[in-house]
Amino acid sequence: MEYGFTTAAYVVATVLFILSLGGLSGQESAKRAVWYGIVGMALAVLATLIGPGSGLWLLSLLLIAAGGAIGVVIAQRVQMTEMPQLVAAMHSLVGLAAVLVGFNAHFELGRVLAMDETARAATEGFAAVLAHKSAVEINILRVELFLGVFIGAVTFTGSIVAFGKLAGKMNTAAQKLPGGHMLNAGAAALSVICLIWYFNSGGFFPLFLMTLLALFVGYHLIMGIGGADMPVVVSMLNSYSGWAAAAIGFSLGNDLLIVVGALVGSSGAILSYIMCRAMNRSFISVILGGFGGPAGAQAEVEGEQVAIEADGVAAALEDADSIVIVPGYGMAVAQAQQAVSELTTKLRGMGKEVRFAIHPVAGRLPGHMNVLLAEARVPYDIVMEMDEINDDFPSTDVVIVIGSNDIVNPAAQDDPNSPIAGMPVLEVWKAKQVFVCKRGQGTGYSGIENPLFFKENTRMFYGDAKESVTSLLSRIG
Repeated sequence: MEYGFTTAAYVVATVLFILSLGGLSGQESAKRAVWYGIVGMALAVLATLIGPGSGLWLLSLLLIAAGGAIGVVIAQRVQMTEMPQLVAAMHSLVGLAAVLVGFNAHFELGRVLAMDETARAATEGFAAVLAHKSAVEINILRVELFLGVFIGAVTFTGSIVAFGKLAGKMNTAAQKLPGGHMLNAGAAALSVICLIWYFNSGGFFPLFLMTLLALFVGYHLIMGIGGADMPVVVSMLNSYSGWAAAAIGFSLGNDLLIVVGALVGSSGAILSYIMCRAMNRSFISVILGGFGGPAGAQAEVEGEQVAIEADGVAAALEDADSIVIVPGYGMAVAQAQQAVSELTTKLRGMGKEVRFAIHPVAGRLPGHMNVLLAEARVPYDIVMEMDEINDDFPSTDVVIVIGSNDIVNPAAQDDPNSPIAGMPVLEVWKAKQVFVCKRGQGTGYSGIENPLFFKENTRMFYGDAKESVTSLLSRIG
């Protein structure tokens, strides 16, 4: 009876997770999709707690309550601008959990194998599952366990480095130790040797040695990727965490964990592939940490940045018929999305065409800008993807760039030695006038100079994004 309920609950939870994942593909269905995920997870946890072999349910409830309380506190304190690094931090916890669960499965397997037949027959829970495995199944289990720990360890340190770069606590430039990719290849080769060793001996030392190697691989892989590519890294680490969960699901014999891990792993990999295409990057090179630095000396930028005051920008907006707003991470940092929404409403009320141009990797997390604009109640139908709007820039009167750099950088097309060479960008410089809302003359998060800021039809609207946009509201209409 218990097994039947648990299986049925897992099936329903799986369906809810699939509906949740599908609903997240659209802005209008995203809220409903989140609730599907919440209900599915609650059902999965409940079924696991009251299912067979769940003897420590009281302790589990206490730990869930403690974790939930911590989660509520974090959710209340973390701003939307800090969401990318929070996601990276959560990925690190998934990786760490995979490592710890793998270690526990190893020790539990050793304990069961040391028992006599009578003691094995009296075991319960996960130990009982292990006690009924044949020699072949135990060997398969060791491989699954090994892979889960390896992927989890890579995810753990890789996510910590991604968190550090996204939070500005580490240098965002691509960095590698002497030896570069050969160090990663050597660590991977030694890990394969450890797998063979562990498969034949079943001892803890080769598993532990591999864990150390995997921790290094995760660290060195992500250190070798520059800040401009962090959105892809976050997506890929999401995929890694899913595969780690799936591998541990095989070790524990938990069907739901396998399915959920596979859903997260495959969706993260697909998203990473889509983003790599949007950035004109090699999917394989992302996995291997093989991009993020320039191929040679970058082209010198000539000219000067010409500043403009709020009155000049307001006058241009009043004269314009078509306006495109390009939001970036700077808008998120300044929490200017509400002011931008009010400006949009005012301009549309004056009969002007106002649209938003969203690059696939705008911000530091896939969909970051879409979430901010939806939060500010910007209509969905005027938020356009890059491919939908790029051809319209030559006929656009005014473009306002708010806190963006790489996604509007013409060096991606003009400079083959640029770190973002070949990346499709929003071709805002083709518009009649471009106003760049920016705090100062710095190069921004990626450290790449932007020739757009020096073009004749570009004016720099310096200042805090929220204050700058708010100042326009009082000068228009």
